[in-house]
Amino acid sequence: MKRITAGLVDYGAGNIASVSRALTGLGYRCRITRDMETLAAADVMILPGVGAFPAAMAALHQHRLVDFIQNQARRGQPMIGICLGMQLLAETSSEHRLTSGLGLIPGQVVPLGDARWHIGWNTIEVLGDEPLLKPSDAKSLYFNHSYVFEAPAEYRVCVSRLESPFTVAVRRGNIVGLQFHPEKSQIAGRELLKNVIEGLVQ
Repeated sequence: MKRITAGLVDYGAGNIASVSRALTGLGYRCRITRDMETLAAADVMILPGVGAFPAAMAALHQHRLVDFIQNQARRGQPMIGICLGMQLLAETSSEHRLTSGLGLIPGQVVPLGDARWHIGWNTIEVLGDEPLLKPSDAKSLYFNHSYVFEAPAEYRVCVSRLESPFTVAVRRGNIVGLQFHPEKSQIAGRELLKNVIEGLVQ
């Protein structure tokens, strides 16, 4: 069986080290790079992210990665956005100021609400029959965010709950966004990440 290669986008705003460790621990080749040829050759492209949406988008523009990522998505390359990387998949964000995102999945990034900050462990609820996220994956996972991706119902595949439910995973074809940190969520997170990668790549 072919060994999967993951291209981890290194744009200066990512949670690179822990994501890389998780990927190699799952037996995948991991290429940490912003070289477009290397990323395009990967079986799956992974967009990590920590920090603020405007700064992350500015970094992607600085490294001329925005058009490249959008084109690769149109060509069908599997992609996974993690935490802020998920939010960057949206059309816009209101964090600090209105900022355009990658526009790969319809929706907007908005403040979480009364809770203001969601940090720590929470369960996820899989919506419908999403093949990449089995009901057995609905375990406690690690979160650290204060903004959420409001997406149309057809793209929402998981929610978590505080005062009310909010979206924590989205999917549009070959593109998946995960608000939680699977790489920091111990065995449950690594198993979920493996299911998503191998479901997209097969």
